[in-house]
Amino acid sequence: MAVKDRDRFSTATRLRVLGEQTAARVYRSQTRRQARRSRLTGRAALLALVLCSLIVALAYPMRQYVSQRAEIADLERERQAAEDRVERLRDLKARWQDDAYAEQQIRLRLHYVLPGETGFVMTDPDAARRARADQGAADRPWYSNVWDGVDKADASNR
Repeated sequence: MAVKDRDRFSTATRLRVLGEQTAARVYRSQTRRQARRSRLTGRAALLALVLCSLIVALAYPMRQYVSQRAEIADLERERQAAEDRVERLRDLKARWQDDAYAEQQIRLRLHYVLPGETGFVMTDPDAARRARADQGAADRPWYSNVWDGVDKADASNR
């Protein structure tokens, strides 16, 4: 037994036993890591599945929300434009309530003059020539004028 005891306490034996223990610990550690990795992978897959389901479930409502927000913004712009137009029309109505503005517009648009004033109307000399040319069209039947208009439109497209 003395030889066995000496073998048991020899450095080589202790190193060999230590190496086996270390190898066993490393092996156990690797198997635990692999087991943990496989559980983690399953958990990650489940988490990914849940996230994808949430994204798919929320995609349509989010799209509806965004489109409705855009529609609300468009309606707000239209409302603001309508309010601006109403304000301009109120201003115009208030201006027409003023007698001086109404008189100015009547004189400008309808060429009215006050008693004692002399009114002048300037005409375009080319307008008189064009009026004489169109006067000949009044003497012809209406369908001739229509066909002349069609021919002119066709000539302008070429």
